[in-house]
Amino acid sequence: MNYSELLAFIVPETLLVLAALGALLIDLTTMRGRPLNERMKWAMGLSCLGCGVAAAACFLGAETTPTGYLDGMFVFNPLTRLVKIVILLLTAITAILSVDSKFTEHVGEYFALLLLATVGMMFLVSSENILLIFISLELLSLCLYVMTAFNKQNIQSAEAALKYFLFGGMAAAFLLFGLSLVYGLSGEINLTKIAAKIAGPKLDPLLVLALLMVVIGFGFKVAAVPFHLWAPDTYQGAPLPSAAFIASGSKVASFFILAKVMIVGFAGAEGSGAWRGYLQGWMPVLALVAALSVVLGNLAAIAQTSVRRLLAYSAIAQAGYILIGLLANQRADGLASVLYYVTTYALTTLGAFGVVAVVQERTGDDKLSAFAGLSRRAPLVSFCMMIFLLSLAGIPPLAGFFGKFFLFKSALFIQGAAQPLGLLWLVILALAMSAVSLYYYLQVLKQIYVIEAPTGAESAKVTPLARTILLLLALAIVILGSAPNLLLEPLTSAIKAAGF
Repeated sequence: MNYSELLAFIVPETLLVLAALGALLIDLTTMRGRPLNERMKWAMGLSCLGCGVAAAACFLGAETTPTGYLDGMFVFNPLTRLVKIVILLLTAITAILSVDSKFTEHVGEYFALLLLATVGMMFLVSSENILLIFISLELLSLCLYVMTAFNKQNIQSAEAALKYFLFGGMAAAFLLFGLSLVYGLSGEINLTKIAAKIAGPKLDPLLVLALLMVVIGFGFKVAAVPFHLWAPDTYQGAPLPSAAFIASGSKVASFFILAKVMIVGFAGAEGSGAWRGYLQGWMPVLALVAALSVVLGNLAAIAQTSVRRLLAYSAIAQAGYILIGLLANQRADGLASVLYYVTTYALTTLGAFGVVAVVQERTGDDKLSAFAGLSRRAPLVSFCMMIFLLSLAGIPPLAGFFGKFFLFKSALFIQGAAQPLGLLWLVILALAMSAVSLYYYLQVLKQIYVIEAPTGAESAKVTPLARTILLLLALAIVILGSAPNLLLEPLTSAIKAAGF
């Protein structure tokens, strides 16, 4: 094996590791004893620089790895390059949103974990080897567990981290056992070779068990019902930047690798979730999980008084919508719809958490009542929150509307299929639950724009950096909704180049 060639391929990941070590070293040496705000700015600047240089390395590096390179342990092509750049962008935004936070004095450790989690995500999306997929997933998960527990002054942070860790440990056990069964049945650890070995007219009962276990493992990562129990407490108890990162960057990586494992690794074992056309495989399992997620997520969100918990149940519902795209028989269209939606959702939820951070910093609370009269105290921030929430609800011309439209279209109109409208039942259910979601999003906007602010409430002061980031995120949501081809065309080209 040529190690210099491998090092050339993993330059972006190497640069991020160096940035993580640099943030840790600088904070513990030259910045020691400086004010917290100054240390945060230095660590944020170094993290953003590392993400920027890594993104440039993705652009300037080799076009693609050779076919069969390292048995699929590391795959670099236009699609993985695009997904990596999205992850790096989300990491940089999270770092910027962390600057005004005061939840920890361990600045270097926090930013090092943020960057190492990003390294885990980048290796995760670059692998088609089940061994490295599991290792990368665990690197990501361990970083997220610690980031959830980073607020030592808040007992909810420790409680959320413990629940996240316990549920994550069980999910990892299910995933590892499922992957070991796949290896036992196929004798391969490369996804493409696994698909060639397990293909057949009838599914082996052990393969069905393996499929269920893999779905359980990945279902936890994407917070889909019934593997969602960790999400509400984690979103509410974790420090806000950590919760935002869990809701954005990790979702992009998790959905991408879930799509790759199912579409590539279990090709030939799809089955069907069509109405009255059920066939054994992973599609009916994901169809059931998607249906449960959109129903429970949206209905449970109605009862929430905490905006962070509301966003958690909203994320569960959004996971259900995204899973619908994986059920499309036209793999390229389905994967493009999934990646478009999860990317725009990640940007939207980062913005929403950014606004919640502004409110919680000023009021010490994230309840609906804390947002009362926000439009009079911070009109620009309120307008951005309106853009984010209406996009999550799927209102045109925002990115959330086109994302849902593209997801549902790819699942419905399947050319040449025996039942081209077989998933109509699931799309109708998702549309109905989208209408329900508008109710609880409007509840937040009602507090912001209709309810009067409490007597004596001060104007919400927002730093210029936070205001700029929120405005740019809102602008991106409007532009990507009005001109979706700006993202969709690069995605479609990259997916075709990757052979989907």
